Amino acid sequence: MVFNQKGGVGKSSITCNLAAISAARGKRTLVVDLDPQGNSTHYLLGKPASELKDTVADMLEQTVAFTVFNRRPDEFVHASPFKNLFVMPSSPELDFLERKLEAKHKIYKLREALKKLGESFDAIYIDTAPALNFYTRSALIAAQRCLIPFDCDDFSRQALYNILNEIRDLQEDHNEDLVVEGIVANQFQPRASLPKQLVRELTEEGLPVLPVRLSSSVKMKESHQSRQPLIHMAPKHPLTRQYEDLFRVLHGETVELEPLND
Repeated sequence: MVFNQKGGVGKSSITCNLAAISAARGKRTLVVDLDPQGNSTHYLLGKPASELKDTVADMLEQTVAFTVFNRRPDEFVHASPFKNLFVMPSSPELDFLERKLEAKHKIYKLREALKKLGESFDAIYIDTAPALNFYTRSALIAAQRCLIPFDCDDFSRQALYNILNEIRDLQEDHNEDLVVEGIVANQFQPRASLPKQLVRELTEEGLPVLPVRLSSSVKMKESHQSRQPLIHMAPKHPLTRQYEDLFRVLHGETVELEPLND
């Protein structure tokens, strides 16, 4: 899963572009969009979440409905225009459904659904809202690994400490197998001194800062507008290559990276 309580740090962009690279490598890949804003849904399916049926909200709602015949999780999966890439879309109804799910103590239902979906998919990526809400906790309980995007400013730094503390508490109580896969600096400006200073200081503190940094680029906005992940829209662009490097690092592959110079 990709998570940060702070908004605007690129969670949806990172989720979708890593998933698109996974799919382009031949892995049957699913994106589960748990953010009511539905940015990942719109990005990969080309339609707002409000226009779609059979969403993640519909799947979760049936767990609190009095029905004998619940549909399988894979019946709420939509094929994207890109080979091997699928989406379980978000819905604005997630906001209204949250209290009902909490009241019925359904926090483990997402984990059960993803376990079943894992039989059909090689990789599952989860996009989350910028809040530690019911759905984010459900995702942290369900996930094996968590990637934290970091926007290089002091507010993001303070939020990062809070996130890591929350994850530690949840690991102890609900999911001891959850691994913080790393912290990735996003919208990084290599010519500015503050981003480099913050990344260096976090690394010196022993935090799991990844060696790949994702640059700030208008190409990402163009990718959003065209509804095409970078690997399809601009495969040779430097930002695309950074995403590919990030994917390789996350999968234990050897990558030659430039050092963080002063």
